[in-house]
Amino acid sequence: MTTIKENYKIYLMMIVATIFWGGAFVAGKYSADSITPAMLTFLRFFFASIIMIMLMMKKEKRENWVIKKENLLPLILASLTGMVGYHLLFFTSLKYTTASNASLIGATNPIISTILASIFVGERLEKRKLGFILLAFFGVFMILIDWNIDALKTLAFNIGDIFMLIAVLCFGIYMIIIKKYKTTCSTLVFSTYMFVLCCLFILPIIIYQGFQSIRTITSEGWISIIYMSIFPTVIGYMIQQKSIKEIGVVKTSLFINLVPVSSMILAALIIKENITLTQLLSGAIIIFAVYMNSRISIKQTKDELSN
Repeated sequence: MTTIKENYKIYLMMIVATIFWGGAFVAGKYSADSITPAMLTFLRFFFASIIMIMLMMKKEKRENWVIKKENLLPLILASLTGMVGYHLLFFTSLKYTTASNASLIGATNPIISTILASIFVGERLEKRKLGFILLAFFGVFMILIDWNIDALKTLAFNIGDIFMLIAVLCFGIYMIIIKKYKTTCSTLVFSTYMFVLCCLFILPIIIYQGFQSIRTITSEGWISIIYMSIFPTVIGYMIQQKSIKEIGVVKTSLFINLVPVSSMILAALIIKENITLTQLLSGAIIIFAVYMNSRISIKQTKDELSN
């Protein structure tokens, strides 16, 4: 059982992790204009895979390195949806929309996961949750039309925002796969192979497009790629797993609400994005709705444990 002092340490570490994750939107936006989504995805997980393999070899027993047959299907599906699908759409979206908009839409992931879980896993969806889900989608909808009702007449939505919304749906499917298939290998082993498979699945696209684009990557582009590989992908993952172990999944998930906040601040400071009042208003609506949805989940979990 963790002490109050240890909890504060975990909370601080999770805040740092949310800054790393928020920074991924900024780094992705910085690189997306000059590097293809496939190349960005491949390089991000190529370097991350090297680090994860070293961690796996250090922390896991040799007999645990082999993936059992029953874990192969969920591993492939998770890699295709949560790694390949999500990141191709994520980096594509950043070609057309701001890092701030992408992070705000990305913040609805718990909402999307809740809906999908109720449909495919049979999780109970309370009426209170439904209200906050609708509120979150209202916030996303207002981002899509930039609070301009006239945009509905011409359906003039930002294509980047649409790509990010599909990316979130893709990640929600990934979360359902993780919930539905109970794998017998450790999270570290599963994640390591998931990263490696991501690189293998992306490789044919890279071969088709050609490797010559690597030569055009600037030093700043490489810094962005290395940052995304190490800090949000590996270090963020390690912090998250430690947090889940110490304070639980639900409390850990609450910190995700800080990601769009850190992303917007970093976007304004680093790449000089103009943060508008409409973005702040949409962000406030989405974060409030997601937070309240998470609080209801916490209460549900406590009630289930007490029964």
